[in-house]
Amino acid sequence: MTSRAATEYRYEKLTWPEINDAIDLGKVCIVPCGAVEQHGPHLPLDVDLVCPGGIARGAGQAIPDKLLVLPIVAYGYTGHVMDFPGTINNDFEHFMHHVLDITKSLAYHGFKKILLLNGHGSNMPNLDLVARRTNLETDAECICTGWWQLLSVDKEFMPRWRESKFPGGCSHACELETSLYLYLDGDNVRKDLIKSGSISFNNEDSPFMWVDLFAAGPSTVVSWTSSYSETGVLGEAELATPEKGRQAYEEAVKQLVRFVTWWHKRPKDQRRDLHRKPPTMPIPWGQRPMGD
Repeated sequence: MTSRAATEYRYEKLTWPEINDAIDLGKVCIVPCGAVEQHGPHLPLDVDLVCPGGIARGAGQAIPDKLLVLPIVAYGYTGHVMDFPGTINNDFEHFMHHVLDITKSLAYHGFKKILLLNGHGSNMPNLDLVARRTNLETDAECICTGWWQLLSVDKEFMPRWRESKFPGGCSHACELETSLYLYLDGDNVRKDLIKSGSISFNNEDSPFMWVDLFAAGPSTVVSWTSSYSETGVLGEAELATPEKGRQAYEEAVKQLVRFVTWWHKRPKDQRRDLHRKPPTMPIPWGQRPMGD
């Protein structure tokens, strides 16, 4: 009898014996990470849950033999958005320790490839550190990426897809996020309230201080969202369509499937100790000793 682990992509739907089977299959674990925060008057608070969660599920359905998708980490680092009602902040240290506990648990059980699929921009530096610590403190490999970064793998996709200005047209509750949400959960978009918004310091035309979802200036202040946006919409939401959302969804899923398929069978790079004499004490910040 074939184990359910070969056909089930939802981590939480497996039993503990089936988890053992999934480990034997060398499955990659995806941990979607999001946030509950404002996305303007037209989008619900769960944009950063719906987008990475939907893309992760799409990939899981495509290659269930190689992939497990964990329940989403729902609360992220959003302190800078607290002037907008509804936003829930998770202290950055709590957030990082929470996700690190998840990756270390997966590594302990025997999963050796873990992908943190982020849906909230301000989670990125925190998740990057979680991935780095996972790599140094366990024997697993961990990578962090934002779902929107998958759209840049094919260098021709975004220039062909995007109509909004750069920088700023795709930033937050924008052409991209609104389009994807329209496709994934369009009934919950307040379509009569869709209105574009700008980032005030982008209008200063400075080569140093500007921001977009896909890039930022070399000296950009990241501070209270309310200080540079009146509505919480950062970008050209009026250019969004469900068809654009479908295209973005399919491209992100396609590239995620390509990556997992490649990474699933890639051998791990091996650490080398280059000391002439072996160190006489452990590294003092928790890394695993050589050879473990």
